Amino acid sequence: MFTKWLTGGSLTRDKSEAPPRGACAPKSAIASGSGNGHDSGAANSRVAGRALLAGVLCVALAAASGCSLLPKEDAEEVLPTINPPKLSKKPEYTVKTETLTTKVRGSGKLMSLTEDDVYFVEDNKRIKELYVKPGDQVQAGQLIAELDVSDLETQLRQKKLQTRSEELKMIELLRDPGERSAEQVEQAKIDFELKREELVTLQESIAKAKVTAPISGEIVTVYYNKGDMSKAYEAVATVADLTQLTVASTITQEDLKKVAVGMEVTVDINAAGQHKGKVKQLPNPNKANQNQNNGMYYDPYNQNRQKDTIDQYLVVDLDQMPENAARGTPLSVEIIVSKKENAVTIPLAALRTITGRNYVQVVDDAGTKREVDVELGMQTSTAVEIVKGLTPGQKVVGR
Repeated sequence: MFTKWLTGGSLTRDKSEAPPRGACAPKSAIASGSGNGHDSGAANSRVAGRALLAGVLCVALAAASGCSLLPKEDAEEVLPTINPPKLSKKPEYTVKTETLTTKVRGSGKLMSLTEDDVYFVEDNKRIKELYVKPGDQVQAGQLIAELDVSDLETQLRQKKLQTRSEELKMIELLRDPGERSAEQVEQAKIDFELKREELVTLQESIAKAKVTAPISGEIVTVYYNKGDMSKAYEAVATVADLTQLTVASTITQEDLKKVAVGMEVTVDINAAGQHKGKVKQLPNPNKANQNQNNGMYYDPYNQNRQKDTIDQYLVVDLDQMPENAARGTPLSVEIIVSKKENAVTIPLAALRTITGRNYVQVVDDAGTKREVDVELGMQTSTAVEIVKGLTPGQKVVGR
């Protein structure tokens, strides 16, 4: 269309100016024949230029329309900036002065300083009656329990009659020995005394069937029930004077080697808070090994009764016993076994050791690090004393 617009005018004009077929050209045209040749060449040049321009426009339009037909390209993806990882900085600690303490710990309970067990000495006898229960107040000499010795009582009655009969015979013999020699009379006396001794033994056995309270106090434990069979010297009940309570604790054998009488103790009593005191008594080594389950030996089936005594424990004398304290209340103890005031210390995390060498890394205000050998002193679970090599205020680098 553009080509036609650019060339259409000149083509029409040329056709209209041409003479009809068979007509003669005017003289003026013949006379100027050479001049018309130049005009025709110029016209052709204009036509060619317009055609070239039209071609260029067509190519440009085709390129433009062709690009619009292609699919749209995706927008360029923006990637996040990746920062290189930073190396963590080791912690720095300030050298300081403080009071260092080394402690050992244990657990225990409140016990009475005065308590005693009640037991039978007769074996394999049925318990006829228990006259007390836990919590009862008793006086010294009060009846606690009794065995069934009805068979012994029957034997005692028979033995008394027999002994009375023998006694009458002995009186008659002494009045009139008859033909018996002095040796025979003496032998008769010995036999009579032996029979009387049997009577006394039987009476003592019956008396031992009853047990009484050895001290005044409270019945804190009863181990047997009515109808159980007795075992000689096994506790039937425990009587305690609850006006004389104290702290009884157990600690490991290894820690016990570090403890001495008079050391300071912090006691944490259940529901009564912390209280200060001092070690009063160390456990008897012969009985401490028997102390199992924190001294609580009673089991509901009465299979493992053992006497629980105060000398099995480490005893602590409190500065003040809390009000309403009760025997058996659980507690924990912390015993200060060593103490150092104004010690120059660093955390254990800052101490470095290699092949017997102890050293630290000291850092100055400019961040420069250097190694310094140190001499160690007292050590706890979190800090160590520096005897030589550092001064308070310096900074050391942790491992």
